[in-house]
Amino acid sequence: MTASIQHIGDKLVIGTLDVSFLSATSQLFPGTFVANGPCYLGLTVAKGVPTATVMIGPPIGLGVPASLEVTGISNFIGNINYTGVINRYAITNASGATVKTGISIKKALAASLGLSTKAGVQQTAGAKVCHSVATVPLFKAETIICTKITAANGSFSSVAAPFKQFNIPHPNKSGKRLVHACIEGPEVGVYHRGKLVGNNTIELPDYWTNLIDPETITVHLTPHQTYQELFVKDIEWGRKINVVNNAGGTINCSYVVYAERIDVEKLQIEQDDIN
Repeated sequence: MTASIQHIGDKLVIGTLDVSFLSATSQLFPGTFVANGPCYLGLTVAKGVPTATVMIGPPIGLGVPASLEVTGISNFIGNINYTGVINRYAITNASGATVKTGISIKKALAASLGLSTKAGVQQTAGAKVCHSVATVPLFKAETIICTKITAANGSFSSVAAPFKQFNIPHPNKSGKRLVHACIEGPEVGVYHRGKLVGNNTIELPDYWTNLIDPETITVHLTPHQTYQELFVKDIEWGRKINVVNNAGGTINCSYVVYAERIDVEKLQIEQDDIN
């Protein structure tokens, strides 16, 4: 029979020592302190069934030192449950699935590799993100699913803005910015522009074949240097536009061609106000 407490050399053994993993010839006893649980270290608990094999305390409070400090490399295998405040410094590497509930506060640099899924509201300093935001992985085409976006120029839905503009540093004037806005119309359209000099055929881009409705093509011609009686003779298969100078002279003009896209649904010009 093995005593409940015994000294073996400089080792302290509490409880029955499990030597089943040792060979028949081995005389080694692992650890300077061997405790076969349940064990309570510095922790006052009520009588009853312990919640863990080893319980260490007292709980951390003001003016009380840490209950457990581990320096060096620690390996945890299996399920790990944290309750309360967790402070992490330096680098933390996590592989596999990580599930977090409650509040997570991170300071300094946070780097994540792999898939990160977050539900609910995510708020970052300097930015206000609406409820239920879903984004696809970074470095790919990003999609934001949101009922409404609030910006400096007013509220608008995620697929339509009150107006479209770009705002860039002024290329010529220091301390100024250059702001342009897009023209708007009752269709989702595209354009192609250029010049005809000594030529009577406007070649439309090859990608227009499956992009636009050829029945919606319109052409604007502007003569250069001299008056010319220009008109569109015909449009071949939505790919070539043949221009004629009725006066018989050389053609010298600029052109703009518009067409409506067919790869998206037609624009609903008048809609019900759902705000």
